[in-house]
Amino acid sequence: MHLRRSTVSIAILAAAGLSLTACGGSSGDSSSGSGDKIKIGTKFDQPGLGLKEGNKYTGFDVDVATYVAGKMGYKPDQIEWVQAPSKQRETLIKSGQVKLVVASYSITDDRKKEVSFAGPYFIAGQSLLVKADSTINGVKDVKGKKVCSVTGSTSVENLKKEQPDLVPQKFDTYSKCAEALSNGVIDAMTTDDTILAGYANQSAYKGKLKLAGDTFSEENYGIGLKKGDTATCEKVNTAIKDMVKDGTWEKLVKADFGDSYEYNQKTNPPTPATCS
Repeated sequence: MHLRRSTVSIAILAAAGLSLTACGGSSGDSSSGSGDKIKIGTKFDQPGLGLKEGNKYTGFDVDVATYVAGKMGYKPDQIEWVQAPSKQRETLIKSGQVKLVVASYSITDDRKKEVSFAGPYFIAGQSLLVKADSTINGVKDVKGKKVCSVTGSTSVENLKKEQPDLVPQKFDTYSKCAEALSNGVIDAMTTDDTILAGYANQSAYKGKLKLAGDTFSEENYGIGLKKGDTATCEKVNTAIKDMVKDGTWEKLVKADFGDSYEYNQKTNPPTPATCS
């Protein structure tokens, strides 16, 4: 499944006019005249968004980052992928360990106090993932239930606004949440519908886990960068606009999330906000 997505994505990015000489990771030799590399933070455990399997990196965030980097003058073999767990994203940017973070990174006012954002490049909606035989059909049904998300994300806090009487459970990765859900340790997992759909479609969980209920929030995925770096922000925003205009955005959504995934057409594709 992931090989097909990776192959399709490579073809889509190549058709967009990007020179693709490698698929993820970094190499010892740089292929640009400047000899520079770019370090980009992404998730390594989110099927459909950012997934590392061996030396292959696949998913929508990886593809968006590759497209943006290409427009900035970097080929894929000049990208060094850095794992960016939710709780470490601001630290990675502020410490200079990465130039960009493309990791299902929702733009929030609190986060904008520490880092700047380009985008958004996608607007997801928060939902619930439960066991296939669960009686949970939506937010109202998680009262008193153990609900998992990851440390550093805003998902549980958002859900508590809708249903305050739940029992939060936090793990450091979504993979651990999904495993706990499958084993019956928790009752539900909550985060963006894109992430949940990816797990539900994994071979280990297909037919065992399902999405429950309607989405109940809007998650504006932005590309994180150093606070006040307006020049880079503007370059990234231009790349996002080009990606939508040339049709690459639409093709990548279908390739990475599958034909059955339906994004909110009222909010997508979004227009990047003005850099500040």
